[in-house]
Amino acid sequence: MKKRNRETVAVHGGSEPEHKSGPLATPIYQTSTFAVEDNDEQGRVTHSDKFYTRYGNPTHTAAEKTIAELEGADSALLFASGMGAISSSVLALVRAGDHIVAQADLYGGTLKFLSQWLPKFGVETSFVETIRAEDFERVVRPNTRLMYLESPTNPTLKLVDLRRAAAIAKQHGLTTLIDNTFATPINQRPIEFGVDIVLHSATKYMAGHSDLIAGVAAGSEKLMQQIWETRTVLGGTMDPHAAFLLLRGLKTLVVRVERHNQNALRVAQFLEKHPRVKRVNYPFLPSHPQHALATKQMSGGGGLLSLEVDGTAEETRRFTESLRMFALAPSLGGVDSLVTLPVVTSHSMVSPEERKRMGITDQLVRLAIGIENADDLIADLEQALTVVSPAKEHAHAD
Repeated sequence: MKKRNRETVAVHGGSEPEHKSGPLATPIYQTSTFAVEDNDEQGRVTHSDKFYTRYGNPTHTAAEKTIAELEGADSALLFASGMGAISSSVLALVRAGDHIVAQADLYGGTLKFLSQWLPKFGVETSFVETIRAEDFERVVRPNTRLMYLESPTNPTLKLVDLRRAAAIAKQHGLTTLIDNTFATPINQRPIEFGVDIVLHSATKYMAGHSDLIAGVAAGSEKLMQQIWETRTVLGGTMDPHAAFLLLRGLKTLVVRVERHNQNALRVAQFLEKHPRVKRVNYPFLPSHPQHALATKQMSGGGGLLSLEVDGTAEETRRFTESLRMFALAPSLGGVDSLVTLPVVTSHSMVSPEERKRMGITDQLVRLAIGIENADDLIADLEQALTVVSPAKEHAHAD
């Protein structure tokens, strides 16, 4: 069969393309367990999706097949949350005495897991500068097992050269994992660059409506089998109804991401020219220091950007609270536009010193751009920025 385009994959997912009778929407197998005819069959179904929902479920399978095809992976697994996918995948692949290399700019939850939780189990992580892939090689040890990546990063939108990082990992026999949440498989397919495992907080763009919590891991059959065994033991399996909602969200993933891309670029261009904005972080702006890399490994800039307000911390807070179209809320990837201060949300658990190194100041604002009309979003940002005093007044006050 001819390889299907991503729009078709998103809509039809794991279903076969031939005509058939029955429900058009994938049924919700809202059950914890499945009955069998005899004990021989019981033995056969133990490793299937019709045994016990902690092991798998047909509704899960439909979503997993869709995501695997979108990512260009052999297989995928659903989890109860993005952190469930990250923690279970890492734990499946390391043991006491192992070492991980990771970039320094990571989502706060991931950073805490690698730096504070894994050492309790005898696993150490070395962190290197995000934008210099060659630095990974410098910290590889004989006991290094994994390379952990995130691109674009949260919330400063730095990029990792995926092809270079994956090549270094393969040279040293390391398994690579990447958090691809911000890019989605529509804007970036890391497996095509040699990355082994792709992770998502499917809560975000994949689900797309801010109404469920979900995680995904995708990769080779062999690696997914290892991770499946860990997921089954730890129990971080998604509920079947949530899997149904995820499937529904996936059907519109392509069209939503295209609108997110368009809106975010327009908003970034507006903010970059605004006198009360010091800096805008968005990979598809020509001013982004890694713009050339962004256009080489991504097909769109995504729906997330951050800006540094040219004002005080208090003015920055008032700016976020003065927005009307942007809800003051954490998370991203839904149809609604959101605004948040990373210092009090995604990176509140990170030390002030580490935040400073990452470029996360009290004036840094993260915008998750939704699918509303871009003109309305820009008008809202323009009125809210009036609470920030002109730069010359700050200079006079100093």
